[in-house]
Amino acid sequence: MDPETTRIHDDPDIKVMMAGSTLRKVKSRSWKKQRHFRLLEDGMTIWYKSRWAGNGHSTFSVNDVEAVREGHQSEVLLSIAEEFPANLCFTLVFHGRQGNLDLVAESPDEARAWIQGVRKLVHRAQNMDEKERLDQWVWDWFQKADKNKDGKMTFKEVRKLLKMMNVEMNEEHALHLFTMADKSGCGSLEIEQFIFFYKMLTQRDEVWKVFQDYSGDGEKLLLDELESFLKAEQHEESGGTQHAKELIQKYEPSESAKSQGAMSLDGFQKYLCSQDGSVFRMDRLGLYQDMSQPLSHYFISSSHNTYLLEDQLRGHSSLEAYIKALKRGCRCVEIDCWDGSDGEPVVYHGHTLTSKILFRDVIATLKEYSFKKSQFPVILSLENHCGVEQQRVMAKHLSQILGHMLQTTLLEGQVPKELPSPQDLRGKILLKAKKIGGLEGSLDETVTDDVSDEEEMTNGDGRSASADNLEALNHQQKKSTSKLSRELSDLVVYCKSVHFHGFEHARSHAKCYEMSSFSESKVKRLTKEAGIDFVQYNTKQLSRIYPSGLRTDSSNFNPQDMWSVGCQIVALNFQTAGLEMDLNDGLFRQNGSCGYVLKPDYLRDPNSKYSPEKPEEHRGCRPQRLSIQVISGQQLPKVNQKEGSIVDPLVRVEVYGVPQDQAKEETSHINNNGFNPVWNETLNFSIHAPELALVRFLVEDYDKASRNDFMGQFTLPFTCIQPGYRHVHLLSKDGTAIPPSSLFVNISITDLT
Repeated sequence: MDPETTRIHDDPDIKVMMAGSTLRKVKSRSWKKQRHFRLLEDGMTIWYKSRWAGNGHSTFSVNDVEAVREGHQSEVLLSIAEEFPANLCFTLVFHGRQGNLDLVAESPDEARAWIQGVRKLVHRAQNMDEKERLDQWVWDWFQKADKNKDGKMTFKEVRKLLKMMNVEMNEEHALHLFTMADKSGCGSLEIEQFIFFYKMLTQRDEVWKVFQDYSGDGEKLLLDELESFLKAEQHEESGGTQHAKELIQKYEPSESAKSQGAMSLDGFQKYLCSQDGSVFRMDRLGLYQDMSQPLSHYFISSSHNTYLLEDQLRGHSSLEAYIKALKRGCRCVEIDCWDGSDGEPVVYHGHTLTSKILFRDVIATLKEYSFKKSQFPVILSLENHCGVEQQRVMAKHLSQILGHMLQTTLLEGQVPKELPSPQDLRGKILLKAKKIGGLEGSLDETVTDDVSDEEEMTNGDGRSASADNLEALNHQQKKSTSKLSRELSDLVVYCKSVHFHGFEHARSHAKCYEMSSFSESKVKRLTKEAGIDFVQYNTKQLSRIYPSGLRTDSSNFNPQDMWSVGCQIVALNFQTAGLEMDLNDGLFRQNGSCGYVLKPDYLRDPNSKYSPEKPEEHRGCRPQRLSIQVISGQQLPKVNQKEGSIVDPLVRVEVYGVPQDQAKEETSHINNNGFNPVWNETLNFSIHAPELALVRFLVEDYDKASRNDFMGQFTLPFTCIQPGYRHVHLLSKDGTAIPPSSLFVNISITDLT
């Protein structure tokens, strides 16, 4: 056991967790069942079971936990607040789309021990460096394979382990490695010997070859040799000798090599596997863009039907859905409001069986979570189906709960010629809704477009989900001709919802603070018919794009089509994992993940003649050639958890951008090796609008009889790719990290001539 694990085992809170506790697992007011929970010896796995479950049990890793909330900080625990006091209750919040785990302890001391204990373990896991993470990974495998728990591993256990680790290996070779590691000759390996066995197993010839190309003596890289490698291969010319010294200090494990200003093979591999050796440019990860331009000059991370955790017909409406979207960097959330039976407006997907939540609770959640991930403004897109009375209640909740966070007045008292910037609106929430009159002080009391934004596009756009609710929808549209509440209208300042009357009308009449919503099909039609006009329109005004109403399963459209004409608020169903959310996460991974990305200059110029159909006609267009040598993969995840199953991985690289740039290329598949497959295949792409292109690395398990299975992916903007020998750290379908799974690639970017 490593010293860090020993130290954590001595912690009093961890001791309580390892001894085990009976906690109530709560799913609803009526579902509250006792489960026995305990922390396993590895200090990373939490195990639990019912007394009645026989041998059945469940486990999860501390790595899966994002945070621990104390007290009644979930909808479920709030619903049982009268039965169980806050000092017994806590919630484990998981990464990605996994649901929360709500728990009730038998005493305040026990609750406190679990809350503090899990927090310590999460902090420790989050602060591990690459080596510690890998050591933990190896230790986990040792624990899994050591079936009789004697702290030793026989050759039979090792053979089983190799299959579990995705390795199909010749038995003779495996026995040879085992014998070399079994220095005592007793026929079994203890943990230290197993680590030596693992090192031999993971020896990476492809990294060794690169190292040999620059090492004079084949043993180490001297400072000038490392500097040459960084310049010639990694395209890192600015740092020079100082940068090379910093990398040695940071990644070289040998003190004697450090003192000589040199890097060993171990240090070199550690560097290549680190953030510094990642495919994502380090200087693009933090906030690096100009945030003082008008809001219309940015792509804005946006959610559709934010309140839903599942589909749009029977899904569960939840405050957690808002929290999860905001934590992902979302800056535009949607609230569908309907009259509640007791005078309190409710939020749900109208005319469906989705559950309801209170409007005031949604607003309280926005107050608490809007600015934890990013300080830049949140746009609250209101789909208002309420009568005037409950609109007044909504206005009261917005004003009282949000207070000064809600931007309700003009900055500097001036009617703007252009929208304010994200910088101007830091920490502010903007209401997007209908408004009586304009900002110029008009006393016109009539509101001609007072149906909800998304209803206004139903004609011919397939917004209504079925014939059954069409009648109800028509009835609602008739009802919605009632007047807008003045109190709610007055809260709208920079995001006034209006009908779209065409580009010609917008050019002569539209104000910068007026914005329209478009269905995905309407955007595609407008892009085809008048792409240049759409680009120009989006330089001054905000556009919100939403999915077709026929997507009752909460599926998504490809957002790239909308970004290519400069649409800012491209609203996706955040609850639905897949390619489209990978693209959204990929675009917004840059710039500090703040939810705002500055559009390319040709999408910000009001006189732009740019057309996504013909990017090469744009003045200043510099097409690029992207060449990716897919060298190898490391510890790829298993798809089928059956003990004997091993994957046959292939790598597909996909480019998404303007129509001309859409492309996919893939490697061949490698039979029976998900542990350390080697491809050494090169994939080439031509990119005509580099500023708009996204590159997606996808790993699949090849299946000749059916569809390939997803294994992992990573998506990033083309402009954020760091050329050279790089590791692509893979993410799960849910967008969460799956260390140490990665691809090793060599990337070159040149001008296309």
